[in-house]
Amino acid sequence: MDTAARQATRFDAIQGRFDPWLLGIALALVCLGVVMVGSASVAIAEDEGNSPYYYLLRHSVFIGGGLVLAAWIARTDLKTVEQHSWWLLLACFVLLLLVFLPGIGRTVNGARRWLNLGIAGFQAVEAVKLFFIIWLASYLKRFSEAVNATWPAMLKPLGVAVVLVAILLMQPDFGSSSLLLAITAGMLVLGGVNMPRMFAPVMVGLPVLAVIAIAEPYRMRRITSFTDPFADPFGAGYQLANALMAVGRGEWLGVGLGASVQKLSYLPEAHTDFIMAVIAEEFGFLGVLVVVGLFTAFVGRAFWVGYRCVEMGRHFPGYCAFGIGLWIGLQALVSIGVNLGLLPTKGLTLPLISYGGSSVMMTCIAVGLLLRVSYELDRAQRQVALRRGESAAATSGTPAYIPPTAQPLPGMATAARASAAKTADAARGTSRLRQRIEPIFGRGA
Repeated sequence: MDTAARQATRFDAIQGRFDPWLLGIALALVCLGVVMVGSASVAIAEDEGNSPYYYLLRHSVFIGGGLVLAAWIARTDLKTVEQHSWWLLLACFVLLLLVFLPGIGRTVNGARRWLNLGIAGFQAVEAVKLFFIIWLASYLKRFSEAVNATWPAMLKPLGVAVVLVAILLMQPDFGSSSLLLAITAGMLVLGGVNMPRMFAPVMVGLPVLAVIAIAEPYRMRRITSFTDPFADPFGAGYQLANALMAVGRGEWLGVGLGASVQKLSYLPEAHTDFIMAVIAEEFGFLGVLVVVGLFTAFVGRAFWVGYRCVEMGRHFPGYCAFGIGLWIGLQALVSIGVNLGLLPTKGLTLPLISYGGSSVMMTCIAVGLLLRVSYELDRAQRQVALRRGESAAATSGTPAYIPPTAQPLPGMATAARASAAKTADAARGTSRLRQRIEPIFGRGA
């Protein structure tokens, strides 16, 4: 076996580690969610004639399934995920259109957003968020130079997002539509889009969204009631008025776990959309700070992992980390803002905390993918360290240390050379005639 093949074999045998901060924060949010769903859903379950622990048991099952799926995706090579990005984009359109088919789609609270799976319902948009992020990350990896330099390359992902949003608005789902557009814009900026070009679609899109928001009477009522919910506390302002009363009762340290009054059939959707208000009532301002701190730390760590990946030339994992961080961060920001009366009411859950099978499971899968990104980043850093050690050893004439787990195996020379060739091709980017333009994180060309 020649020297290059032995070196490639040693590199491939190196193992990485999952980021402990991401894993720890995610588990903390999941555990907090289990406790709060159990606390917030007791009265709702009894009013529906079910066991007091009905929603807690279902939520625990969803969490268990989500953790299994997260473990599976965390053990899946990112190259395999990237290879299926086009199929995932196709799945986005299929899932959103299936909700309109009789017998498959299901209407809940006047919105046709759910797929009937028999034993449970599945909200299609939750899968669409993750699938679209993976496709957009793959697109930005392949066309980052063109996205920075040309109009068509920049407008293509925006056009795909607009088509998905149009289907979502037919359901209707204005909250998820706005979130999807925000994720797309954020990933394009982090992917190096030319900012002066980005202003044009933004300046066109914002007025269109404003018109769509006020076109429906119920959306207009939400906007007007948001400014003064107590002007109509038993009508349009009912949800926000009760949420604010729950937040006010919590004061600094809260009334104690399980002692919330607003969750006793006063606060609608206390275990889903307005679970943050229950947290504020039972744990007070301190509890709100803890939740905000956990989400801030998680999103900041996701962005750090993504930035390190891009620095090392691992663009697809980096953009996946950016997209997942944007998704969880923006959704948490909107959910917390709605509960605190800072934003108009939207039907967005608090990631990893609120009750909801499809939301919980897809968010767990997203966290598993993010952990895989951190694993491959750590492995790449170890490979770089090994290369530097071998280079230093070659200069000094001292043999480099080879870890026992990285010993070459017989008959692997051909596969190692092929793997090294693929890695070299990927490092050269989409064009072999010029050096790859690295992401500029939104700075103008």
